[in-house]
Amino acid sequence: MRLRNSLTGNKEVFFAEDNHVSVYVCGVTPYDITHLGHAFTYTHFDVLVRYLRYLGYRVTYVQNLTDVDDDILRKAKEFGKNWRLLGEKNADRFLEDMKWLGNLQPDIYPRATDVIPDIINLAQNLLTKGWAYEKNGNVYFKVYSYTPFGRLSKLPEDQWLIVANERGNHPQDPNKQNPIDFVLWQSAREGEPSWPSPWGMGRPGWHIECSVMSMKFLGSPVDIKGGGADLIFPHHECSLAQSECATGEPLARYWVHTGMVRYKGEKMSKSLGNMVFVKDLKELGPNATRLCLLNHHYGRTWLFDEDEKKKATEQAGLFQEVWRRQSGHGSRLAPEPYEKRLQDALADDLDTPATLRIMQDLSTDILRDDSRNVADAKGLLNLVCTILGLEIRYGG
Repeated sequence: MRLRNSLTGNKEVFFAEDNHVSVYVCGVTPYDITHLGHAFTYTHFDVLVRYLRYLGYRVTYVQNLTDVDDDILRKAKEFGKNWRLLGEKNADRFLEDMKWLGNLQPDIYPRATDVIPDIINLAQNLLTKGWAYEKNGNVYFKVYSYTPFGRLSKLPEDQWLIVANERGNHPQDPNKQNPIDFVLWQSAREGEPSWPSPWGMGRPGWHIECSVMSMKFLGSPVDIKGGGADLIFPHHECSLAQSECATGEPLARYWVHTGMVRYKGEKMSKSLGNMVFVKDLKELGPNATRLCLLNHHYGRTWLFDEDEKKKATEQAGLFQEVWRRQSGHGSRLAPEPYEKRLQDALADDLDTPATLRIMQDLSTDILRDDSRNVADAKGLLNLVCTILGLEIRYGG
């Protein structure tokens, strides 16, 4: 199998030592319900995990929950709700949506608040080694002390602050030595949750949470680390920097990122009023909804529209018709040519759109002649449906 590595920009042959693969995918901050972008990311990583297991690898899949963060605290204050209760409610809804979509539960599903002592230890490690500084109970990473900063995102230096500011950075923070420095630990604010630390009461910064959970549960380097493309900068860039400074080892061997979902000509955004939520697609059923997502390559940005729903519904109907098809007793429909094409498509950077096109060809062939023995051909189709997480339903 070849995977596109965001760090190098190239498709690279995937390998893992001892036949074991560690996968860490950045999870949601549960300040709202599950939207189509979430579904796109986690469904494709579900397929990647399923495919790795099909290839014979032992996979440990970790997906975190960022349960304390600026966004969730802001949303809780806006609605006058307890931050933890709001997060737990939305996390439960997210997990229900993932189950409905057919996504397997990750092997480990840690919360940021589960690892506060480990976060404090990592921040102290970076302070001791000179990569960070403390002021007024806040601890910051010195970005310009790490000269390779920016190598994951390839973002020009003059864009760092602009993009970081759009994604949660506070450049006017008077405690910072440089506006681009990012917080590892921030001092307690009135009305916000806090924990004791060597620097006083406070809570973790966003980027350090994932570094800690990745290293704690999977070690370093992790084989595959990923998430949506909007996390590349600053979140994954910062995670990479602080982790490598702390351990002297790469944080990940392969960085894998999913594309953005657009709707009505724009990236989905609450401010634009163009959000599509998983609940809006439940009338399609899980198979058709899943097909809407898998008809697009994981690494490419795409535009969702009504034609997507029609196409996916037709595909789901075609596969359902094949599942109901009784095998004849005539000549055998040989699946081997299709099997080679399907293997090649999946091995080529998990090309699910090509895989589905080949499955359609196979399905059409199966239905062409009622007299043929299609048992082996149906078996192949069912195998690939299992890899893609499509529910096989026999009968009506």
